[in-house]
Amino acid sequence: MKKIIPILLFIIAFGQQAFSQCNAEDLGNACISKLAPGFNFVKAYKINGEGDLVKMEYSYAFAKGTQYMLTLCEQKENSSTIVITIFDSKRNKIASNKIDGKMVSAIAFPCNATGIYYIQYTFEGSSSRCAGSVLGFKR
Repeated sequence: MKKIIPILLFIIAFGQQAFSQCNAEDLGNACISKLAPGFNFVKAYKINGEGDLVKMEYSYAFAKGTQYMLTLCEQKENSSTIVITIFDSKRNKIASNKIDGKMVSAIAFPCNATGIYYIQYTFEGSSSRCAGSVLGFKR
């Protein structure tokens, strides 16, 4: 019995850590299938906002006349705690998955001007800051 207790404590301590780790790459791969029909996969983003990180941002060159879609797959299923915001090169807000205070897991938007755009992921009051996101396009 004395040998079992240290083993159980070891399993509990390290097992808890293993379950709480973020596997954003797997979430991103799973998110590819959530692209709407007709959209082609471009890039997957790993969203891992550990610690005091409030937001993550990526840039991508979008082309005029192309429709883009971003999907989001959070670690907690049916969770909506990460806000996606798209900004143009002048930092004007183009699109967001937060609509009237509610968040959706995907957004699609047409690109009206070729240039660098910024994809920002903001964490809103969530202890789980793990997700995968996928960018797709169609012409």
